[in-house]
Amino acid sequence: MAALNFFMASPGISLITDILVPFLFKLLGAIALWMLGGWLIGFGLRLLRRMLNRGSLDPTLIGYLLNILGALLRVVLVVAILGFFGIQTASFAALLAGAGVAIGAAWSGMLSNFAAGVFLQIFRPINKGDYVDAGGVEGTVDEVGMFVTAITSPDNVRNYVGNAKLFGDNIKNYSANSYRRVELVAQLDNSADVAQAIALLQAGLLQVPNQVDGKPGDVAVLEFSERGPRLAVRPYTHTANYWQVYFDTNRMIVDVLGKAGFPVPRIPVAMQGSSTN
Repeated sequence: MAALNFFMASPGISLITDILVPFLFKLLGAIALWMLGGWLIGFGLRLLRRMLNRGSLDPTLIGYLLNILGALLRVVLVVAILGFFGIQTASFAALLAGAGVAIGAAWSGMLSNFAAGVFLQIFRPINKGDYVDAGGVEGTVDEVGMFVTAITSPDNVRNYVGNAKLFGDNIKNYSANSYRRVELVAQLDNSADVAQAIALLQAGLLQVPNQVDGKPGDVAVLEFSERGPRLAVRPYTHTANYWQVYFDTNRMIVDVLGKAGFPVPRIPVAMQGSSTN
């Protein structure tokens, strides 16, 4: 019995029983906590993904949000495990907060683009394939990304616009409605018969294809100039056929007025007379 007491009282055994064994138990507990916490985080994220997929959110946005949430939850789990070991986490949390502030200040532009991208995905003012005028660029939307939006202009040049600039400016979405109006003008001479010109152009509009059914084009006097009356010629069409209707209507105006013998508008020139003594 005395030998056993001596063995238990030896410094090496005391070190094992007082320090090493509790540390091993804590280590095993930390591993179990990490595994259990990781499983719970994964389960919660999968459940949240299923819920979000039922809505109208873009899959890219869902992936970004879940990745950010997963990273934050794992940081919280690490802090909890450190507290389980008895480590003071206040300084560690302050360090993380300071790092977050520094990263936010350094990436302020990127974060503003990301935040704008989130709102673009939620509110959906534009979608892929829409013809828009946004962020100083006009063209067809190729992709609404999380940081930039790709727009191909009519001259087939791809433009990348930061989401913060795009979302913070006025957005014209020409594809949001089922049709749009084509704005054209026919210039007449002062001697032209306005009523006849309007009747001929209205009949000519009926021959232009790909206009909106049940929505006849408008032909009316727009304004008067020194050269003569100006007629507004405005057919209605879907955005996909805009330029075809635009060019065909221009050609129709030239053909109809030319075949009817309408005079070419003249530019009046004021002549200053000279007097002789």
